[in-house]
Amino acid sequence: MKKITVAAAALILVFAAALLVMGACKKDSKTLKVGATPVPHAEMLAEVKDDLAAQGIKLEIIEFTDYVTPNTVLISGDIDANFFQHIPYLESNDEWTTKLVSAFGVHIEPFGLYSRKYKSLAELPQDAVIAIPNDPSNGGRALLLLQDKGLVTLKPDAGLDATVLDIASNPKNLKFIALEAAQLPRSLDDVDAACINGNYALDAGLSPVSDSIIIEDADSPYVNIVVVRKGTENDPRIQALRSALISAKIKNFISSKWQDGSVVAIF
Repeated sequence: MKKITVAAAALILVFAAALLVMGACKKDSKTLKVGATPVPHAEMLAEVKDDLAAQGIKLEIIEFTDYVTPNTVLISGDIDANFFQHIPYLESNDEWTTKLVSAFGVHIEPFGLYSRKYKSLAELPQDAVIAIPNDPSNGGRALLLLQDKGLVTLKPDAGLDATVLDIASNPKNLKFIALEAAQLPRSLDDVDAACINGNYALDAGLSPVSDSIIIEDADSPYVNIVVVRKGTENDPRIQALRSALISAKIKNFISSKWQDGSVVAIF
């Protein structure tokens, strides 16, 4: 009798554990965790939260204020997707390109040069100190912007990951300091000008269109994308997120909230 009771108890425990696992899997399959920088990415995600809920998907938005952690936690499996970066940034790290992939693109945030001391390029003095992002893709983006506006000339083979070592001509003898992208708005009091990513400019209350000295042209290749682990691109939750973000609702949200063109939908 004792043996039967023990065996029965063991079966009950196994059955209960199985139910718990099944329940957890069921719960997880209906939850979508997306990491995002606050502005404008998390704002867009918040707009579609109810739309996904209507499909039985609970959207959890995890906000990050830097550009490295969102890819790290995505690779570890702590989140299901992230929304903060462009393809050149994703491709700047071999581990990221091996394990992660763009699921779809949503918008462009024009990249600009800002200054609290000068109102035009003509006012920038000789030996001016310019702050640029310290990651390869956005640092290169800054230098390409400066080249496009005639401040520097880069070597022909510099590419999207250009560095200050690729500067072939620098008529104003500009000095460059590289800072973590999130720190750039706070550097404006200490430098002559700073090249700032659109999301961090917006988060600091700056309009890329009206507050920048110079800004990227409309044909910028730096589309902001939703990124997932390779092999999960066709996950129904990701496809539902795509449909929700690539929609008339979000296009209208972008055009009404950022009427000055600080954020531009690509669809």
